[in-house]
Amino acid sequence: MTDGRDRLASAPRRDRPADGSARPPLAIARPRVTPHAVHDRERLAQLLQRDPHLHAYSLGDLDDFFWPYTTWYERDEQVILVYHGGGFPTVLAFDRDTAALKDFIESTLFLLPQRFYAHISTGASPWPGGEAHLKMALTRPADTPALGEPLTRADLDELTALYEAAYPGNWFDPRMLDTGQYMGVRRDGRLIAVAGVHVWSPVYRVCALGNVTTHPDFRGMGFGRAVVAALCHRLHATVDHITLNVKADNHSAIAVYRSLGFTEVGHYDEMWVRLSGS
Repeated sequence: MTDGRDRLASAPRRDRPADGSARPPLAIARPRVTPHAVHDRERLAQLLQRDPHLHAYSLGDLDDFFWPYTTWYERDEQVILVYHGGGFPTVLAFDRDTAALKDFIESTLFLLPQRFYAHISTGASPWPGGEAHLKMALTRPADTPALGEPLTRADLDELTALYEAAYPGNWFDPRMLDTGQYMGVRRDGRLIAVAGVHVWSPVYRVCALGNVTTHPDFRGMGFGRAVVAALCHRLHATVDHITLNVKADNHSAIAVYRSLGFTEVGHYDEMWVRLSGS
């Protein structure tokens, strides 16, 4: 809903700005306390599951579907994830103790790629600026009318056309249709609204909504709210935590999510980062 209508779940994790603008270079210093790489999924799950709403994306990335594209670092039970899928690296760094997290990030610079897109808890970034986002979770499900039917690979061409018309530039991996967690609304046989997931993990009982949009011709009619409600009803059978990311200034989308029972569970900033030195 970045345009103030029915486009929901804007700026998902793997949706980066097209211009590739970066934060000013930051010289890399050797760490005071050395972080270490973690390859033990059980250990990572134990750490991340202490705050599943904050770490839903990271928990989802423990699944086989994303695991081969991940690198993980730990220091003092805080975790940084570098996701290598989608063309260029994305760094995820979230924690409630933002002062300690900032120090952790600074101690990890020599391990990070030279250029990456970052999602960092507000107040923990070593770099100024960034685009403010909210993390929300479905904590008080509302009795909202639901509308939609499951989409499959057979719907891929129609779905791709909808995204081109209503959500250009979004990150969408067709393999996600195989999760069975994409719902669509049709009018007169035409696909006009969709809600899906960026991560879905029945193993870790978490998911993050994404790729939610409504065709411009049908916005303002409640289809976005109804298809998200239908997807949430479906997801409750396999997960305990339903989350999403949304731009902090996308007030109409936030209002819709609140009406569905989502509440704010965290704040973070997205930014391009370019490091200097070695």
